[in-house]
Formats: sequence, C-alpha cells, structure tokens
Amino acid sequence: MNFLKKLFGGGKSGGSETENRVRETLEGLIEKGGFDLEFDISSSTDEKGEPQITVELRGADEEILKEKEGEMIESLQLFLKRVLQHHFPEDRTNVVIDSNGYREESSQALIELAEKLKGIALEKGKPVYFRALSPKDRKVIHQYLAGDQRVKSRSIGEGLFKKVKIYPVKGQGAADDAGADAE
Repeated sequence: MNFLKKLFGGGKSGGSETENRVRETLEGLIEKGGFDLEFDISSSTDEKGEPQITVELRGADEEILKEKEGEMIESLQLFLKRVLQHHFPEDRTNVVIDSNGYREESSQALIELAEKLKGIALEKGKPVYFRALSPKDRKVIHQYLAGDQRVKSRSIGEGLFKKVKIYPVKGQGAADDAGADAE
C-alpha cells in the first residue's frame, strides 16, 4: 500500500507541493528509522490565517514519540519545518505534529501545574517559579495566566529554555511585600 501512496500521492486533501514534501520526508524517516508508524496529513489555516499542515502519527511505536516530554514529536516537527523552509523559502506554512492527543494532554498538564503554582503565589503573596520551559510551553502558561488579573507572569533567563515567574499583582496575595515585583 505504501508503494501505491508513493505512486499516486494518497492522502485526503489532494496534495499540495508542501504537503507532498512533508509526506515524502516522513515516509523516508519512518522507513529509514525502522519505525512502526502510519500518519495522516491535513491542511488548514492556523489562528493567524497562515497555512498549516497537521500530521497525526499513530502505530505501535507512538510511545517512543511521547517519551522525554515529547522530544521526538518536537524534533520531527522542527525537522519538517526546516525541510519546508529549505525547499520553499517563500512559503510560510506551519507544521504541527501530534500523536493520539499528546499535545492537548501536555498543554492540560502545564495548565494544571500553572493553576497550582498560581494558588501558591496568591496564598503566600510571593513569586513562584516554573522550571525551564520551551517557548511553546511558556506561551501556554502565559496565555492561561493572562486570564487572571490577580497574577502576572514573565519569562526569566537566557537562551531558548527559560523559567516562568508567577507573581501576585500588588495587593492580591496574602502579603503585599517587596517579593512581588511589578513589571
């Protein structure tokens, strides 16, 4: 069946050039890596109206993708983005890879931890810190906390992975002390 997909393109959306490039690259990676995985590709637009290709991976080896906080999913996604940038430098198509709802589970776990830390910051009236996170994970935290006017958050540190500082707005915590920095 893989042979027929290569010959006739396969896929649900007819296959744009970028979609076909993603499909060919993934097929090669799966074959060379000896993974027991299949995938579906779909095209849409993201919240900014930019084109987006979504890849859903499934199969016997999907647990490998989720190990170490989804490093393999992130790596594949970055690799595919770079492949598209190389072959289509003017194209701004985003690539999102997921496997069995992993991204949603990961975001929900971050939100639950942010809620817990927010409670501690408000209770003690002092800042609390989230471990170093990737930019996409920090974005989830900052967007979630932006909905609560009692706390603020900011990224702290250098480089790609930074800590997130969560602190009560003056007058919102148990104590209005100097530990709660204002921006």
